[in-house]
Amino acid sequence: MLIRAFVPAHITAFFAPLRKEDPLQTGSVGAGVNLSKGTNVFASIETGTLERHIHVAFNGEPVKRNEAIISYSVAEEIVPEDFIGEVEIWQYFDFPNGYGFGNSAGGALGTALSLGYAFGGTWLGMARIAHRYEVMHGGGLGDVVAQLTGGIEVRVKAGGPGIGVTDNLFFEDYRVLVVPLGPLHTREVLDGDAIKSIEVEGRRALEGLLREPSPERMMLLARNFAEKTGLLGGELLELARELDRVISSPSSMIMLGKGLFALVRGEELGRAKNLLADLDVPYDVADIYTERPRVGRWVG
Repeated sequence: MLIRAFVPAHITAFFAPLRKEDPLQTGSVGAGVNLSKGTNVFASIETGTLERHIHVAFNGEPVKRNEAIISYSVAEEIVPEDFIGEVEIWQYFDFPNGYGFGNSAGGALGTALSLGYAFGGTWLGMARIAHRYEVMHGGGLGDVVAQLTGGIEVRVKAGGPGIGVTDNLFFEDYRVLVVPLGPLHTREVLDGDAIKSIEVEGRRALEGLLREPSPERMMLLARNFAEKTGLLGGELLELARELDRVISSPSSMIMLGKGLFALVRGEELGRAKNLLADLDVPYDVADIYTERPRVGRWVG
């Protein structure tokens, strides 16, 4: 049996973390956008072996348990203990790992949904497993909930699936321009000196967005959040200012990655692409993904 799941990449625009002893009570408030590109997970389940084996691979390359602890933990919980056979989890990412596109959550949620489809379960139950291991192993706080929501999402109440509360912004004609330049490690930022500023500015940005909910307002608040917390600075800030000259809404920093994103429409996209090409800066473009993740039997 071969099951395929697609989970959209997710960019956080701004956030404020909330930590509790219970991982399902832990999460973040904030806002972000889901992309038409993301993580494809293929789960191959074969019986007939003598033992229960689970294997995980990233972009075609097998990875050890300590290199994919979240996905292995998800799979080990969902695959029945008395199952005898081979379970292979193949994860393919459209964006690099560690760049702020929610790959860890995409792999965890895609693994949970595909194995839930194969062995039995519910969307909520599988998503809660994915979120729990994301939190326990430092993968992220709000990506799973956001990816389940789709669109331009607002995380109004922190917590895992079934506990956190999300909403969506209306939008029209926007595409997402991304400039992925390098990785940042979520755990290092959340455990660092910036966390107090993030908590204050993240909640302030959320309050501002709820008072005036629109994509344009989200980008203004995101940029303000990125600069006030000190996360956006140096050459990345200079690049953001260059990009702002050719688009109508400000660009902002991908949370958490060394990169930028912007909502663009019409001729803005062409101007932005020309600028980035002249600067020899890598970029990608995606649509906004408005559905929930997809899962089903794969027939090729």
